[in-house]
Amino acid sequence: MTVFQFTFGQKSYFSRQLILMWAAVFLKLTKFSWFRRLVWKPIYEYVARKYRAQSWYFMNYGYTPDEKEGRLELQEKDEVNRYQIQLYHFLAVKAPIEGNELLEVGSGRGGGSAYIAEYLNPKQITGMDLASNAVKLANADHDLPNLHYIQGNAESIPMDDNSRDVVINVESCHAYGSVPNFLAEVKRVLRQNGRLVFTDLRSPEGMEKLEYEIGNCGMELIDEDDITAQVVEAIELEEPLKQTRIRENLPKSMWNAFEEFGGAVGSQIHLQLKSRDLIYKRFVLNNVQ
Repeated sequence: MTVFQFTFGQKSYFSRQLILMWAAVFLKLTKFSWFRRLVWKPIYEYVARKYRAQSWYFMNYGYTPDEKEGRLELQEKDEVNRYQIQLYHFLAVKAPIEGNELLEVGSGRGGGSAYIAEYLNPKQITGMDLASNAVKLANADHDLPNLHYIQGNAESIPMDDNSRDVVINVESCHAYGSVPNFLAEVKRVLRQNGRLVFTDLRSPEGMEKLEYEIGNCGMELIDEDDITAQVVEAIELEEPLKQTRIRENLPKSMWNAFEEFGGAVGSQIHLQLKSRDLIYKRFVLNNVQ
């Protein structure tokens, strides 16, 4: 018996199955650039406008560090977002952050850039997102002197050439119409020997394509990690908190959809990562120019 059968009865069970079917179709359609350009912006505009829950500032699937990375020390206020913060932290520290100028492409609700600004001491970090509502929410909720957010397109970044030391991109570029265009824009805005650090998930075939695109972008790949198992572990460890958040902050009619959208246990994302029909990797590139 599923959680949904137990909690809401047979009607919710069938609703769940329809959402799973829809999610499978949606994931297949995201292979097409026209579909990605069409759907992602309105989805994130809607979510940012409609759901402003306090402490919901992250939209990644989370990460559990390995033994050599150790336990991340957080302030009590940030413990609620531990797994999402760990994904950011153990990616960001692969680049020189302290005293440098950063850009996050795809900053969403602003939590990742805010964490970096507060904990890792960059000179300045700009969070950039396509969704104007997400940018408004982030600027309203995160007030730090070395941080601000702007609206912009990852395929046409509104920044000068050679203007940033580090670009960070978390679980975002699968939604772009053209990853080569994104990588070319990153190379343009990075200074010499600047770093691009990013994570994302793909099918095995999609990951091969991404690795080919990385190999032909003009930047040097200096580190690559398969972190699929650590992401799956984070999803499973966070499940009780995720269910509580969904039920406390969303109308009942949206619970099933947000479980799928948020990668809850049993969602398409969770199941495909667990079976390795989806692969999740972490990359570090150097702009050799």
